[in-house]
Amino acid sequence: MQSFVADAPIRWGILGTGAIAAAFATDLALLADAELVAVGSRTLRSAVAFADRFAIPHRHGSYPALVGDEDVDVVYVATPHPAHRDSALLAIKAGKAVLVEKPFTLNAAEARDLVAAARARGTFLMEAMWTRFLPHVVRVRELLAAGRLGAVRSFMADFGGQAPSDATHRAWALDLGGGALLDLGIYPLSFASMLFGTPSSISAVSDPAVTGVDAQTAVVLTYGDGELAVVFTTLETPTACRACISGTDARIEIEGEFFAPTRFRIIDRTGPEEIYEVAHEGRGLRHQAAEVGRCLRAGLVESAAMPLAETVSIMESMDEIRRQIGLVYPSERVDSTS
Repeated sequence: MQSFVADAPIRWGILGTGAIAAAFATDLALLADAELVAVGSRTLRSAVAFADRFAIPHRHGSYPALVGDEDVDVVYVATPHPAHRDSALLAIKAGKAVLVEKPFTLNAAEARDLVAAARARGTFLMEAMWTRFLPHVVRVRELLAAGRLGAVRSFMADFGGQAPSDATHRAWALDLGGGALLDLGIYPLSFASMLFGTPSSISAVSDPAVTGVDAQTAVVLTYGDGELAVVFTTLETPTACRACISGTDARIEIEGEFFAPTRFRIIDRTGPEEIYEVAHEGRGLRHQAAEVGRCLRAGLVESAAMPLAETVSIMESMDEIRRQIGLVYPSERVDSTS
């Protein structure tokens, strides 16, 4: 594994030039110890346009060229969902550290492929579940570890947005891994995993869109000691996007857009209330990049805050939800004649 000098910036390359890649590039500029040095796209024209926008010195007209760039320490994979596995494998085989945009892959089998490849190569790998590293979520974990809520018994969260009505938009496209579950539902499901671990049972219902993806999905998850998580996600309506963690002594209510920089309230069973709020610059994507840098400088191949085994477990839960609602993506279909 490559060693990193403590005071040298971590050099990033972005694989993909879509909206999330642009958001990441914008936030990465807020880190003093990170440097965006390269971008790769399927076409040189797209790479050049993106590079000009963010003053990136190296522009590559192919993904292999990007992962082969000797000036790149870590690759951020920002391709459409179905391309995550192959894109990340390219970077892993090139010996690069890799941060893969959520959802990590289309399914658990692909996730296991990436984990096995990274472990065999000895390279760093992490899912870009950026919510996990936000200041308010870090504080929530500290409060839970300190027993501030008592025994945590339930979690409820929703994440809904109104996707463009154009049926060809990627959110509705079956061949691009569209649907509410993979795009939005991954956030509350990952949060529930952070709280309770792997569920012992899952019950899901869904309403499909005309394109075949899930337009909205509701999930109830149970856990080993009887804890419950209730999750709802939709592409049809903008919901409150709030989350509530309830314990025997107190509860935490996270305000709208619980998955992004925000504030929360701690409400005791007897009534007293505390508010946690911190000034924040940027969208919040830089915190996951800071975690990657910290891990690389420490010689780690994964993050304890977003471990690979948990990422695989979350993908297994997503697989079960999709099995129950009948959502299968084209790349997963097996030709019955083969």
